[in-house]
Amino acid sequence: VQLQASGGGLVQAGGSLRLSCAASGRTFNSYYMGWFRQAPGKEREFVAAISWSGGNAYHADSVKGRFTVSRDAAKNTGYLQMNSLKPEDTALYYCAVRDRPAYYHYANRYDYWGQGTLVTVSS
Repeated sequence: VQLQASGGGLVQAGGSLRLSCAASGRTFNSYYMGWFRQAPGKEREFVAAISWSGGNAYHADSVKGRFTVSRDAAKNTGYLQMNSLKPEDTALYYCAVRDRPAYYHYANRYDYWGQGTLVTVSS
């Protein structure tokens, strides 16, 4: 599975961005698409995940109510809509795919990763 993330950029606090993650290859075994982020000097953290077949969505408490994860299975593409962005949301955002159920919070449980897209939120 190959993942291509896009949509990052520079935005002012309070603004919005939508990240996309296009998947190609053997995607029929995919169970979850997850989004993670890593700020400079910090560990990679879970942001959101969605089950590929049923569309069940999960969000970290820090983004709940502001970010929305979704997917278009027909297009093999996942999305992360980010609203009301804050400077503390600044990070490199990664999408990832896990081929098995559960453990969608854990970065080390994901099988495939995209290259990351940078989101910078200015105050």
